[in-house]
Amino acid sequence: MRPCLPHVSIVLLLALAGPARAEPEPFRVDGLPRGEALSIREEPDAGAAVIGEIPAGRRLLGFGCTNDTPSRTTWCRVKFGRSLGWARRRYLAPE
Repeated sequence: MRPCLPHVSIVLLLALAGPARAEPEPFRVDGLPRGEALSIREEPDAGAAVIGEIPAGRRLLGFGCTNDTPSRTTWCRVKFGRSLGWARRRYLAPE
């Protein structure tokens, strides 16, 4: 049986949509100076608005990373509490 053309188009669009994972990955915030928190930003850019913070040592979920950014640094799509945004990969340790 041949796949339906709209179905193939949807699969292709999802594959090209960018960094995403079907399963979230657990991370822990690590490598920050004592007493500091990791910012969650609207976009994968240090100049983007801060929409949340994650204290050092806390666990969060990651949904894929990208370094396709103007600064060429790696950012990960993360969720902590009700905040969903972007955080720097260098401060995320796999759990």
